[in-house]
Amino acid sequence: MQRRPVQLCRKQRLGAVIVETAIVMPVFIVVLWGIVEFGRAFMVGQLATNAARYGARAAILDGSTNTVVINDVKDYFARTVTGISANDVTVEISVTPGAGNQNPNHQLAASHPRDVCQITVSIPYERVAYFSPRFLQGASLQGVCAMHHE
Repeated sequence: MQRRPVQLCRKQRLGAVIVETAIVMPVFIVVLWGIVEFGRAFMVGQLATNAARYGARAAILDGSTNTVVINDVKDYFARTVTGISANDVTVEISVTPGAGNQNPNHQLAASHPRDVCQITVSIPYERVAYFSPRFLQGASLQGVCAMHHE
């Protein structure tokens, strides 16, 4: 039985390591990119929910108006998420009348106790993504919160 010198085996193995790295590295980078992107999307989605909760708390108080709540929510979200301007955020307010209450036509100033005030905050995914992939174009991240008017 003839043995090869150790140094010759290491040189042959070095070529195999380079080939294996060339095959595995693109897959590893794509997986890492996906983890970062989806982590960012989940974080911004949670911050959108927090902004909706913030707006719902302001909306249920007497004397609140749609304009004030919308501006407060946009400012809160823009301060919380870096790289986002208040113009990128969409805030929708809906008021569902409680039992026996008149319809306030989605106006917070006309809402009564037991009316349900719902705040929906959404932002296009392209505005928060580090790398904007084609398959997620048109998607938006959304947060919703509803509370009873006091």
